[in-house]
Amino acid sequence: MKTLSLDIESYSSVNLSKCGTYRYAECDEFEILLFAYSIDGGEVQVIDVANGEEIPEEVYSALSDDTVLKYAFNANFERICLSKFLGMPTGQYLNPKSWRCTMVSSATLGLPLSLEGVGAVLGLDKQKLSEGKNLIRYFCVPCIPTKVNGGRIRNLPNHDKAKWETFKSYNKRDVEVELEIQKQLSKFPVTEELWAEYHLDQEINDRGILIDLEFVKQAVELDKTSKQAILDELKNLTGLENPNSVLQMREWLKGQGLEVESLGKETVTELLDSKIDEKLKQVLLLRQQLAKSSVKKYQTMLSVAGSDHRARGMFMFYGANRTGRWSGRLIQLQNLYRNTISDLAEVRTLVKQGNVEAIHLLYDNVPEVLAQLIRTAFVPKENYKFIVSDFSSIEAIVLAWLSGETWVVNAYANREDLYIKNAERMFGAKEGTVDKHSELRQKSKIATLACGYGGAVGALNAFGATSLGMKEEELKPTVDAWRNANPHIVQFWWAVDRAVKQVVKTRSSVRLRNLSFHYQSGILFITLPSGRKLAYVKPRIGENKFGGECVTYEGIGLARKWERINSYGPKFVENITQAVARDILAYAMQVLREYNIVASVHDEVILEVPKDIQVETINNIMCQMPDWAKGLPMRAEGYECNFYKKD
Repeated sequence: MKTLSLDIESYSSVNLSKCGTYRYAECDEFEILLFAYSIDGGEVQVIDVANGEEIPEEVYSALSDDTVLKYAFNANFERICLSKFLGMPTGQYLNPKSWRCTMVSSATLGLPLSLEGVGAVLGLDKQKLSEGKNLIRYFCVPCIPTKVNGGRIRNLPNHDKAKWETFKSYNKRDVEVELEIQKQLSKFPVTEELWAEYHLDQEINDRGILIDLEFVKQAVELDKTSKQAILDELKNLTGLENPNSVLQMREWLKGQGLEVESLGKETVTELLDSKIDEKLKQVLLLRQQLAKSSVKKYQTMLSVAGSDHRARGMFMFYGANRTGRWSGRLIQLQNLYRNTISDLAEVRTLVKQGNVEAIHLLYDNVPEVLAQLIRTAFVPKENYKFIVSDFSSIEAIVLAWLSGETWVVNAYANREDLYIKNAERMFGAKEGTVDKHSELRQKSKIATLACGYGGAVGALNAFGATSLGMKEEELKPTVDAWRNANPHIVQFWWAVDRAVKQVVKTRSSVRLRNLSFHYQSGILFITLPSGRKLAYVKPRIGENKFGGECVTYEGIGLARKWERINSYGPKFVENITQAVARDILAYAMQVLREYNIVASVHDEVILEVPKDIQVETINNIMCQMPDWAKGLPMRAEGYECNFYKKD
C-alpha cells in the first residue's frame, strides 16, 4: 500500500463550527460512524463502524504508518478525529508528515475550498451528493427531543435504515469525488516545499496556544455586569424599554430633535464629534459601549479551549488562495483589537481578580477596556515566555524590491525612516528638515499605505486622510507626488498589466524581472521568485467599468461566491507582493521551527520559548533570507512578554 484516500462521518455533541475540530474530537461522546477508503486509487470501500464493522488491519495500521500517504479533503479533520479514534490523548496527534490535503491542492490553483465547490468548477462526472447536509444533521449532531421521536436526543442508524444506507452512499461518494479531484489536479502537483510548509502549519495548529481561562471567565462576567449597568442607565436617561433597539433609539433621538439614518459606528462617531446636546452625547456614548461585541471573542475562547486550556486549529493553510497567505479561524487572531492602555498588566490583574469596583472607579468605558485586553488572554505555559517578532514594513520593501525602486531598498537597508525619505522626495523637502512628528511625514505615510497598489484619492480617504487633517484639495496632488517619487513602482503596475494581457491573449510566456507569466490548461500562472505559482482560473480579456480592456478570471468574489472577477496591473501587483511577503514569512517559520511557534499573525510570529532565549536571537533568525531573495534586505523587531500584546 502506497496511498490511502479516506473520508469519515462522525458524531459529537460539540458544535464543530463554533468549537473547531480539536474540541469536537475531544468530546467524550465523539465516535466515528462511517469510514470510507480507497487503497492506491482502487475501489472505494465503506466500513459501517457504528454497526460494529471493523476497519481492516492493514488500513488500521496504515493510519499511523508514515510510509503510507494519506489523502483527504480538509485532511486536518480526518487526522485529528482518527487520532482520537486510535486512543491518543489531547495534545498528541497522528504525524501530519504522511498526510496530503486535497483542499490545499485545490487552493494552490485558485479553486474553491469545499469538495462540492471544486467538483462543480472542475465539472466532475461524479459530484458530492446534495442530500449530505440533511443526513449529517440527522446522524452527526444531537437532535431535539420530541413526542414524535420518543424524546431521544440522538438519531441512530436503526432509527431510519433507509437514510442510513443513503448516508453510506454519501460517504463513499465523497472519497470517489476526492479521488477524481486528485486525478484532475495531478498535472499540477504541489511541491514538496509547499507540503513541508503545510506540515509545519499542522504542527502549529496541533500545538495550540494556551488561554488563561480564569481571566477569560472573569472578563465575560465583567462584561455582563457592565452591560447591564449601561442598559439600566440608558433606560433611566431615555425611558425606553429596550435602548439596544435601533428602531426605538432612532425614534427617541428624533423626539430630541436629532434625526439619524443609522446608528452605525461611523455615524455615531461623527455625531459625537459634532455640536449636539450633552445629554444626547451621553446617550450615544453609552449606546456605543453597549454595542461593543468584543466579549464574543472571550466566549469563543471558552468554546475552543481544550481540556489542557490550549486553543487549537486557529489557522488555515492557504486560506487566502489568491496569495497563499494563512487565514484565521475560530478566535481569529488576525483581527484582534489593538491595545493602547499603558497599565495593561495592572488592569488585567484587576479583571482576573474580579475587582469590579476598582475597574469601574478607574475606567469609564469597561467594554473598551475588555476589548483592549483580548490579546492578553493568550499566555505561555509555566516557566516559559512569549517572544513576538515581526518584519518591519515588509510589503513596502518587497514592492520596492520587485519593481526596482532602489532608493527605497537602499534607505531600508540603511535603517532610514521610509516615510521621511518618501516625504523628502514627494514634497522636495531638504534632507534633515522632516522628522517623525512632521506633518509631511504623516502625509507621506498615508500616501505610502494607500497608493502602493494603484490607490488614488479614494484610497487616501479610506486610510483616513481627511480625518487626519488633510484637505480635500490636497489629495490629488498628494497621489501625484507619491507616484512621481516612486516611478519604478508605477511602471511595474503597467508592465505587469501588459504581461498578463499578452499571456491571456496569445497563450504565450512572458518574463518580467524575477517573475514569469504563462498559460496552461485554462489557468494563468504567475511564478514568484520562490518558484511558487499564483493561479487564476479561466482568464480572458473583458471590459472594466470605465469601458477599457481588463483581464477577468473566475474565483471567490467579495460575496463569497464563485464568480468572474475583474483585475488589472496594480491589483495583480498587490497579489504578487503579498504572496512574496508570505513566502518570506513561511521561510522564517521553517527556520524557527525548533522554537515552538504557537501563532503567526500577518507578518508576525509568536513563539513559546524557555526564559533564557533572547529576543535578538529570534530577530536575527527571522532575517535569514532564502537564496531566491538576494538583494532583499529585511528587518525584524521583537519583544518578550508574559501575555500576548502589541508592544
